Amino acid sequence: MEIIDLHSHWGTQKGYVLRSKAALDQQKNTWNSMPSFDTEEQMASYFRSQNVKTILDFGFTKNLPIDEVIPLHDYAIQTQATYRDCIFGNWIQINPRHGKAGADELERCIKASKGFVGFCVSASGMGFVASDPIYGPFYEVARAYQRPVLVLVGHTGAGAGLPGGDGIELDLCHPRYIDKLAIAYPDLQIISGRPAWPWQDDMISIMLHKPNVWSELHGWSPKYFTDALKKEIRTRLKKRVMFGADYPLFRYERLVSDWQALGYDDETLKAVFHGNAQRLFGITEK
Repeated sequence: MEIIDLHSHWGTQKGYVLRSKAALDQQKNTWNSMPSFDTEEQMASYFRSQNVKTILDFGFTKNLPIDEVIPLHDYAIQTQATYRDCIFGNWIQINPRHGKAGADELERCIKASKGFVGFCVSASGMGFVASDPIYGPFYEVARAYQRPVLVLVGHTGAGAGLPGGDGIELDLCHPRYIDKLAIAYPDLQIISGRPAWPWQDDMISIMLHKPNVWSELHGWSPKYFTDALKKEIRTRLKKRVMFGADYPLFRYERLVSDWQALGYDDETLKAVFHGNAQRLFGITEK
């Protein structure tokens, strides 16, 4: 089945999401996979073999100065242009403390790319909740170009098992801040990234209440979703839940098999795997 993957990372050594030896050593414990690096061509070939179009996220760029981020963005834009059949676009993470300079860089990437470029908020990694006004310049760029934003919610594997969680404060990714953001920007399409556990019921409530909030479910095998989320995927939220992987930390073979094992009918799986994303992005189905 065709897959539109709303969130994965880079499998190349240059873009690999886990940057330190301590983080790489924890990959097996957190995601049950081992670190390995692909070339750009190997990564693209794997996406093609799984019938995937993905949106990639560096993740670590939010901690870098602008002059170090720009070459990585150019690398992402060029790679997407080369493999546009299987890389739909890129999520951009920029330190919001850069203010207008950061927002200008987001706009530059949108204009320069032949694919999708959107802004990703990782509040636990930045120290500012998604509704904080510090992100205002970035949201205004997203509104101007009618791009959805991705806001990470719930528990994260980043920092898991490291002393002090590597300084990551989980509560900053509570869904309540998406609720506030949806009120402040009712014309902005907001995608909650990851399952929102341990606040999954809160996330469900917000999605039922705010029609501009969507969900993609990267970073987890679906067999570990809460019972309430599994039910809503086939009922009240069946038009707004989308597939996310977290390659290379997860591989598509495992995730697709785990989704199929949940017993959803083909209509539900098609909506999750590609149909809902096609509606959100205005993609014409083949």
